[in-house]
Amino acid sequence: MNITILGAGAYALGLALRFNKNKNKIIIWSAVKEEIDSLTKTKMNERALPGIKMPSNFIYTTNTKKALEGSNIVVIAVATKFLSSVCEEIKPYIKNKHIVIASKGIEQDTNSFASNIVKTKLKTKKLCTISGPSFAKDMAQDELVGLSLATTNSKTKQIVMNTLSSDTLKIRVTNDFLGVELCGTLKNIIAVTSGMLDGMKISESTKAMFLTESINDTRKLIKKLGGNEKTIMSFAGFGDILLSCTSSSSRNYTYGKLLGNGESKKELEAYLKSNTVEGVYTLKSIYGLIKSRRVKMPFIDFVYDVVFGYRNPNDIISFLKEKE
Repeated sequence: MNITILGAGAYALGLALRFNKNKNKIIIWSAVKEEIDSLTKTKMNERALPGIKMPSNFIYTTNTKKALEGSNIVVIAVATKFLSSVCEEIKPYIKNKHIVIASKGIEQDTNSFASNIVKTKLKTKKLCTISGPSFAKDMAQDELVGLSLATTNSKTKQIVMNTLSSDTLKIRVTNDFLGVELCGTLKNIIAVTSGMLDGMKISESTKAMFLTESINDTRKLIKKLGGNEKTIMSFAGFGDILLSCTSSSSRNYTYGKLLGNGESKKELEAYLKSNTVEGVYTLKSIYGLIKSRRVKMPFIDFVYDVVFGYRNPNDIISFLKEKE
C-alpha cells in the first residue's frame, strides 16, 4: 500500500515507521520546509525525534499534490490547530482514499472534534481515528504498544488493520468516535494537572485520588455527550491517561510540572513556544464545548482557571476535598 503521512513531527514519524514495518511505501509531507530539508538530507528530525533515523526508502516533500498522488491511505498527524487548513489544502486530492486521523484535541474556534472537522471538510466516510498509549519514541523503536481504532467503515477498518497492526502493535476496534476522541482530548489536560501535582510535591496517594476522579469525570462526560462510557477502559482511555500522567516524556505533564514548581510566566511561555503542548490548546476548546453544551465539569473549570492564572495551583487540595 502507498501511505501518505501528513506531518513530520515525532508522532507522525513514529507512525511512518510502523507502517513501513509492514512493507508499505511511505511519503512524508510537511508544510515546514526546514523539516523536509532536514529529513531529505540527514533522514532525521533531530528536534522532534532525536537519535532516530528514517529508512532510506522514505520520500519527503512539501508538495501536496505529489504527496497524495497514488496514495491509498492518508494519515493526518498535524497539530489540531492546523487541521482545518491542512484539510482545505488536501481536499482536491483525496478522492477514494482512506483517512486515518492521528491528531488529538478540539478546534478552538468551532469546538469541533478532529473527526467532525475532517468529515465536514473532506466529505468522506472512509475515515478512522487512532489513539492510545504510545509515545513517539516507543513507536519509533518498535516497542509493544496498543491503539484504539474508531471507525464505522468496515473497509477502512480492514485496510488500516492490515497495514498498521503487527506483532508489536495491537489494535482494538470500536465505533465510538466521540469516546475515543474525548479521551484523547482530556488525557492531555489530565496530564497537565498530574504534572502540576508532582511539581507541587503532592503525595502519590493524593495524585492517585486525582487520577481516579478525573477518569470517572471523563467517563461521565463521554456518556453525557452521547458516546459509550465503556471507552474509558480502552487503550484510548485508561491506557493513554495512565501513560501521559506518569511520565516526564509527556510534554503536557512536563508543562504541568513547571506550573506546579511555580516557574515564572516568562518561563512557561518559553516552554509553550518551543514545545507543542496540546493540553493547553485543548483546554480552551473543551472549556468552550462544555459551556456551549451546558454540561457541568468542575474539574475542567478548575484546571482552566489555574492554567490561565485565575486560581493558584495550591487550591487543588481544597478542590479535591470539596468536589462532589
